[in-house]
Order: sequence, then C-alpha cells, then structure tokens
Amino acid sequence: MGAPYPAAHNSHRRPALGVFETIGTETHESVHFGVDAATGLQAIVAIHSTALGPALGGTRFYPYSDTRAALVDVLRLSKSMTYKAAAAGLAQGGGKAVIIGDPAKLASEELFRAYGRFIDGLAGRYITAEDVGTTVPNMEIVGTVTPFVRGLPVENGGSGDPSPATARGVVASLRAVSSHLWGTSDLRGRRVAIKGVGKVGFSLAAMLADHGVELVVADINEQATGAAADQFGAEVVAVEEIHRVECDVYSPCALGADLNGEAIPQLACAAVVGSANNQLAEPADAQRLTARGILYAPDFVVNAGGIINIAAEAGGYSPEKSNIMVDRIHDNLREIFRTSVELGISTEEAAERFAETRIEAAKSQGDES
Repeated sequence: MGAPYPAAHNSHRRPALGVFETIGTETHESVHFGVDAATGLQAIVAIHSTALGPALGGTRFYPYSDTRAALVDVLRLSKSMTYKAAAAGLAQGGGKAVIIGDPAKLASEELFRAYGRFIDGLAGRYITAEDVGTTVPNMEIVGTVTPFVRGLPVENGGSGDPSPATARGVVASLRAVSSHLWGTSDLRGRRVAIKGVGKVGFSLAAMLADHGVELVVADINEQATGAAADQFGAEVVAVEEIHRVECDVYSPCALGADLNGEAIPQLACAAVVGSANNQLAEPADAQRLTARGILYAPDFVVNAGGIINIAAEAGGYSPEKSNIMVDRIHDNLREIFRTSVELGISTEEAAERFAETRIEAAKSQGDES
C-alpha cells in the first residue's frame, strides 16, 4: 500500500477516500474482508441490511482494477439487494460479496473452500449464491464447508441456475410496461433491443421470441449473438450502437452504469427494462429519462427473479412456486408506476419508497418487540 497521505509535491490534490471513508458514504451494517494467502483469495462481503431477514446476495468474481473499485462495487450491489428483496416482498435482507481476480486464472476448489470458511464465519448473517464470474458448481464447493449458500442444484434440494427466473421477471416487467404505455400486456410485435446475451440475456431473448417479439441484440461474445440470430431471428448490431437502435424497449442485460448523461440523449425507445444491476450511473439519470419521456422500470424491481427463485427454496423448492412468486413483479411494477404518476416523482424514487416502506415497517416492529 502507498503512503497514507499524498506526497508533498502533490499536496494540492485531494486524497482518495480510504476504506472507512468509502464505507461511510453508505449506510451498511457491516463490511467484512476475507483473505487466504495459500489460494490467493481476496474477498469482501458487504451486509447492507438485515431488517427483513438474513442478508442474501450472490458472489461476484471479477478482475477489479484495484481494491477500492471492488469495495465501491460491493457497497452499491449490496444496497441494491436490500431494495430488491424488500420490493419483492421477501423475508430477506441485502448483502453482496466480491472476489477480486480473474476467475479463469484464480478459481480453484481450494479457493472456494477457503471462501466458504469465510462465509461460515459470518454465522448466517450473510447467505451467498452465484453471480457474475461464479457458477452453481462453485457454490456446491462452498456448500461443503458452510450451510449458508443457496442456488444449489435442484437434485441437491436447491433452486439451480437463477438465470431463467431472472429473465422471467424481466418478461413480467415488460408486460407491466406494455400495459402502462400501450394498454395491453400482449408483447407480440414489439421491438426489444437487448444489450448482453449472456445467461440472463439469452434466456430473455428465448422467452421474448416465444411472445412474438422482434429482437435486436448486441454482445462482445459473437457466438452468443450468432446463436440468438440463428435460433430467434434476432438482428445483431455492435455493442456501441445497441442503445441507439429504434425500438419500443431498450433492455440492458450486461454490466451497470449503462444509463448515463452521454447515453440517455441517444436512446430511441419508449421504455428501459433490463436485468443489469445499477443501470443508472448516478441518481440524476432517473430524472434525465423522465425528462425525455422514457419510462424507466427500476432495475432492482425488474431483476429480482433470481433472488426470488432462491428465496423459493424455503419450505421446499418447486419451479411452480417460484414462477408464481416471480410473476408478482408485474403487479409490484404497476403499483410503482401508479405512485410515480400520482406523486409526480421518478419511477426510481417511487420504487425506493415502495421498498423503504416495508423496511421501515420491519424496523418499527423490531423496536416494539
């Protein structure tokens, strides 16, 4: 690590925020750091809230540029998980984990066992699952040393890959948007531009094709876009062009911060409905979308299908139970849109109020007990 203060000749520069200052910009209950020198494990778990229940969130394995970038990401993602679980009506809090490094180079059974021991040490305050860069088999290894893991294979009593459930939630959200904008939940003939056809984006494309939707896709993975073109008749465009495509709905399904001051003026859609986390680069972007007359379906409501699918493991998992729970996203989103119109606020603010009302109610009940 470098010196705690900038060198004298750089004294005019503002020093970067330290760990505690960075954490202090948010409202987390706790942040935990796990290290295992033998396997190269460097992990961070951020627990944002346990007001509604144990914090639940996936493990992201990613080659961050530095530790601070990883910390900022896990803080943002864990806070989003709190709102996601609350808006979905789950008895879960919000948390998230990141492992720093390239999974293609660093992932090993020994690393995931070490990671499982780290999770076990949190004594159930945080429950993990797969996320970007991790897989169900990875979580099976974690599950050999801790019970605090979800999303294991169905044959092992878990809910399996959450990607189809996340995609199903996006479809439910698209139906809510369609009803709000066009007076019908029928998606046939609509044109949807999907940025990112990974596990969730590809499942979404398949489901929308079944609904008679015209698809435009983009991804850095040419095999994925080629498969979408072959199987669903999707039009393929460049990643840097997808947000400019004329369409009914733009669907960001890759990484976050896709909606920003540069991209929003270039959008040619009536609505934004996607599975990516933290789509707004900054809070002001919600107002930018509103000013352009573009209906924004808040990401933490839209992409809750995965965590709902995992929560459906309680009491015994079944796909039918999960589907019923995921489809409720449609009704939640319709209520959020009504609140947005009635109060004259952005859909993002309406969604946050929707979630915060439930969180505050739980805290009040806890204070009274």
